[in-house]
Amino acid sequence: MSSRDVVLARVRRALADVPRGEGPYDPPVPRDYRRVHGSRTPEETVELLAVNLADYRALVHRCAPAELPSLIGRLLAARGARTVVVPPGLDPRWLSAADVSVVPDRAADTARDLDAVDSVVTGCAVAVAETGTLVLDGGPDQGRRRITLVPDHHVCVVRVADQVVGSVPQALPRLSPRRPLTWISGPSATSDIELDRVEGVHGPRTLEVVLVGAGAEHGGAG
Repeated sequence: MSSRDVVLARVRRALADVPRGEGPYDPPVPRDYRRVHGSRTPEETVELLAVNLADYRALVHRCAPAELPSLIGRLLAARGARTVVVPPGLDPRWLSAADVSVVPDRAADTARDLDAVDSVVTGCAVAVAETGTLVLDGGPDQGRRRITLVPDHHVCVVRVADQVVGSVPQALPRLSPRRPLTWISGPSATSDIELDRVEGVHGPRTLEVVLVGAGAEHGGAG
């Protein structure tokens, strides 16, 4: 009996009690697990997001919508950024106060091309407070995954009113598994066998998150 025959026999035994014609998604899956841990106001949820983002060494900023262009301009200037890659659907007003050369997200660009760009500015699909996670799904204001993985500096804008949720179970219904999801919890980091932390190996070394609509602007939360 070949290994293939052994494996197929085990599969048949495991499926012996499945009714004929039943598909893999036909039986209802109970989803009665807890969706939120504790009780928080919307303001407390945003504050938890900011704290957890900072705990992952992201730089957190807050501003009102009208302040966003000037804040982004200052963040890019402080970084010394001269070139910025942007996704096709990014609101052009976001960079209206920035003295930079805008690089469009082009399919023909190589990793070497993107590595020469100073910064990237994007939106996000959803932000998860309990885990300090930003989720990008390749939407018009987020672009291809690679533009957020190669440049060394990423400015990500989060619209507090409609993009911040408390938990991962609350985030999942907002996301499509058919889209290229990128889950970001702080800047890219890894540790070697000696537990020396190295940032920027698998993505941007510096992640700056702008929470828009979260009140008056103030500096990084950590």
